[in-house]
Amino acid sequence: MTTGGVGELTPRWYSLNPHEAQDRLWTSDARFRVVPAGRRSGKTELAKRFVILAAMEYVDSPDGWFVCAAPTHDQAKRIYWDDLKKLAPKWSVANVAEGALTITFLNGAKITVLGLDKPERIEGRPLDGIVLDEYGNMKSTVWTENVRPALSTPGRAPGWAWFVGVPEGRNHYYRLAKKAEDDGAEDWSLFHWTSAGIVSDEEIESAKSDLDPLTFEQEYNASFINFTGRAYYTFDSSIHSVERLTYDPALPLYACFDFNVSPGIAAIAQESMYTGALEAVDKELPISKFIGEVWIPRNSNTPLVCRRLLSTKFDCLDGSRAVLEDHPGDLICYGDATGGARGTAKVAGSDWDLIREELKPVFGSRLKIRVPKANPPERMRVNSVNARFLSQTGISRALVDPRCRRIVEDLDGTTVVEGGSGELDKKADPDRTHITDGIGYYVAKRHPIRGAGSIFEQTTL
Repeated sequence: MTTGGVGELTPRWYSLNPHEAQDRLWTSDARFRVVPAGRRSGKTELAKRFVILAAMEYVDSPDGWFVCAAPTHDQAKRIYWDDLKKLAPKWSVANVAEGALTITFLNGAKITVLGLDKPERIEGRPLDGIVLDEYGNMKSTVWTENVRPALSTPGRAPGWAWFVGVPEGRNHYYRLAKKAEDDGAEDWSLFHWTSAGIVSDEEIESAKSDLDPLTFEQEYNASFINFTGRAYYTFDSSIHSVERLTYDPALPLYACFDFNVSPGIAAIAQESMYTGALEAVDKELPISKFIGEVWIPRNSNTPLVCRRLLSTKFDCLDGSRAVLEDHPGDLICYGDATGGARGTAKVAGSDWDLIREELKPVFGSRLKIRVPKANPPERMRVNSVNARFLSQTGISRALVDPRCRRIVEDLDGTTVVEGGSGELDKKADPDRTHITDGIGYYVAKRHPIRGAGSIFEQTTL
């Protein structure tokens, strides 16, 4: 099914399970095919096979060019390159250029894998077909300003395009899907399906337990969610911030940083089993308990935040009080990866250098700094936090001590940009977003949404 009737070209051409919407996509005559479909439901696999056959069978000119594109170069390579090489029969291939990520076929046609973080990569030569994967994460102008003109070369057959991905709010991908659905033009057609029926029932149920309701709708039901109002909509202070939480000296402490001057912030968490009376809280796995915070309203800096962090006090189970600087175990730090960038303005070193200078004399080798090479996308951080507080199945895996007033206020008050695709509104209130950003770096790294964790490789500073 969906192999163009050519049978098995290489062992990589394994059989696919029949699916009506996918068959319709494969056999469509539409020049531009918009494919918002559920996660792990076969949309990219179909695109890989389609572009291989298109290149192998191309006869219109001696220099046919086809592209498989993603938002970044590394992402495009990871998604496409190895599979395209395995799908292309050796008897049809003239050359494989690893550096250029290009397969040249005996008929002269080429397939190139590109990242469109630099859209100009697509310009300068006629384009016969392109797959735009994770299109919702590409720049909104990529199609109209860069790709579309390249598909209309005089004297050459018009090129085609597939727009593949999971919806990303109601952005340019949503508008393109509406065009394909409502336009009525023969050139455009919309193909939509969910993960259900393709992904196993067990995997769907597992995803429901990991994802918050809106993220599940977007990722697995391929719904164009209209994000409005509160960013952390799963947080309910009447559920998640009603019980005093105690500190356990036998467990690691997690410090969550976002580097800012006004306010200067940090959040402090531990992970342990929940033994309280709240019915919705997970009692089978350790949950995140936010037991402390640092909030310096104005004129802060990283050393000052660290010193305030060391003096933070917690309640112990036996009724005594403990100070963070006396913690006998590990202090594990998460935060903004850009704080590690050096520059002429940072004569004292990066923010992470300053954290080490302040905290290492106290904790020595027990100080662990865990940051990715690059920050996860903002939406991924928000989704991860939302899923931690409430999954699609109604399970909570995070609580906040009600004395952490600033964390509660930020979770309650941070909003998304009106009419956007879920972007945080950084301008509505200058005090908002910072402490939840710090929490987001920690949650996205330790408890990432499914399928996202491998994108951002951890670096130990």
